[in-house]
Amino acid sequence: MIFHIAEVSDWQAAQVSGDYRVSTRGRSLADEGFIHAARRGQVLGVAQAFYADAGPLLLLSIDPDRLSSPVRDDEVAPGIVFPHIYGPINLDAVVAAAPLRREADGRFILPS
Repeated sequence: MIFHIAEVSDWQAAQVSGDYRVSTRGRSLADEGFIHAARRGQVLGVAQAFYADAGPLLLLSIDPDRLSSPVRDDEVAPGIVFPHIYGPINLDAVVAAAPLRREADGRFILPS
């Protein structure tokens, strides 16, 4: 399983369009050339670094075997590897879309 942090409005738009094309906050698949994803242990760090001041968020759980677009692990810094999806996310590859909630102090909590 790989994961993607999505703004609720972007996920709702994908339900209408038929696929998901947001790479990361404020950047599209067309802008970046891929969609950022993460392993479970990387999600909270990404959330804190890039979404601390964002509105309502969802954590999309994506089954890579169901994706119609290729996934590749890319080294983003020495020894740091993240999965990237090189094309749109077909909606049936998303097996869950759960709220990414915060503690009162602002720290994110992974959905169970």
